[in-house]
Amino acid sequence: MKKTHYRTLWLSDIHLGNRDCKAEYLLSFLDSITVDTLYLVGDIVDMWQMSKQFRWPKAHNQVMHKFMQMSQEGTRVVYLPGNHDEPIQSYSGMAFGDIEIERELVHTTAQGKRYLVLHGDQFDGDVTMGKFHAWIGDKGYDLLLFLNREFNRLRAWRKREYWSLAGYIKKHIKGANEAIARYREACCRRADEMGLDGVVCGHIHHPESSFENGIHYINDGDWIENCSALSEDMNGNLSLIHYLDSLESASVTSITTKTSRSKAA
Repeated sequence: MKKTHYRTLWLSDIHLGNRDCKAEYLLSFLDSITVDTLYLVGDIVDMWQMSKQFRWPKAHNQVMHKFMQMSQEGTRVVYLPGNHDEPIQSYSGMAFGDIEIERELVHTTAQGKRYLVLHGDQFDGDVTMGKFHAWIGDKGYDLLLFLNREFNRLRAWRKREYWSLAGYIKKHIKGANEAIARYREACCRRADEMGLDGVVCGHIHHPESSFENGIHYINDGDWIENCSALSEDMNGNLSLIHYLDSLESASVTSITTKTSRSKAA
């Protein structure tokens, strides 16, 4: 089977070591593509969760080996650690074998547009209302994932495809939407201050492409709820990939970009 080739791919919030990680889906996706540059945009390994209960299934190990294999076979792999893999942040500017480690960087597309790339936990102070509210949010999210897991266990028993109940519930919670909006604003403000065209991030498990005061905001999503990624083709066109949808329809969501600040390459 012919593999799809990308100039660039962004993946984040895989959460290897977490029982809700969709490692098998990710392996299937990675086996179907080739890519020049792969950005791992944080929370790749869930060190928080593993500190509570160590869990490392075979598929999770295979994902890590796949990343290392890709880096050895010509793909530039850059790891931008987030909050769940925070210990790796101290190695920013260094390399682990052929995998580069950076806290944040600027990516230039084939069309000459410049995007800030970072996990996004840098903006937690702009989103949360303090430690207590953050704790409430964390416990509430654990409950969402539990409901999502049990709901999809029932769907699997009925031979139905995976569907993100957690994502659906979040979209209908006012507080969650307000937090997402504050996060989006904070990300775009940073990109604007740097004179960039946009920002690519993860962190909040909410794939999205939108414009905020002329700044292109793209969240590549996660592999806990949504199984999503961001891709760039050889012409510089950006697309949000919803992998589970693509299994059924072979479609991705193309992103229409507005006039950028960057000069044409």
